[in-house]
Amino acid sequence: MYNSKPHQEHDLGRLHQHMLETRLAMLVSHGEQGLLASHVPVLVATGEGEFGTVYAHLARANRQWQDLEQGAQALLVFPGADAYVSPTYYPSKADNPKVVPTWNYTAVHAWGVVEVIHEPAPLLDIVSRLTDRHEQGRAAPWTVADAPADYLEGMLRAIVGIRLPITRLQGARKLSQNRSMQDIAGVREGLAASTDPVDNQLAAHMRDL
Repeated sequence: MYNSKPHQEHDLGRLHQHMLETRLAMLVSHGEQGLLASHVPVLVATGEGEFGTVYAHLARANRQWQDLEQGAQALLVFPGADAYVSPTYYPSKADNPKVVPTWNYTAVHAWGVVEVIHEPAPLLDIVSRLTDRHEQGRAAPWTVADAPADYLEGMLRAIVGIRLPITRLQGARKLSQNRSMQDIAGVREGLAASTDPVDNQLAAHMRDL
């Protein structure tokens, strides 16, 4: 992705934290069937490999896994908070009206070659860990073991697993770093005062600038 120098994020811990907080990523690949993309819930194992490893699954009816199984390079997009930035947020506009709107956002891109998993045991492990992740905190969490065994076997036959050891990571934190501290504070305060909770989330990311 295009990412100008002030907005580049290289800290591995911060990149991993962004990925861990992302519930749904976009898996993009290009192969014999052309350019394909799927939205997938993900598990991020930060301790596996140099940059971590991502686990997910696709419906067996989704043709993308066939290209991935042929060794196609894949890109996982981890989106984050984003917000429209109005020129009215800049205090400097009073002295210099040469300002235009922009968009602030956070994102991480991860590249690698996917291993497609068909075996029931590792598939069950992936869906079990995904379920446990999203059920945690509920008063009565549902577990994969709650489903009838024969039903679960059929469901596992309808999916394929995805294992992507990350070979390259790129992070973007476009948070008005190219503006003065006064303007950064103006953007942060403007977004924090918004009625849109996503704007508020982006403002929170700007607190440590």
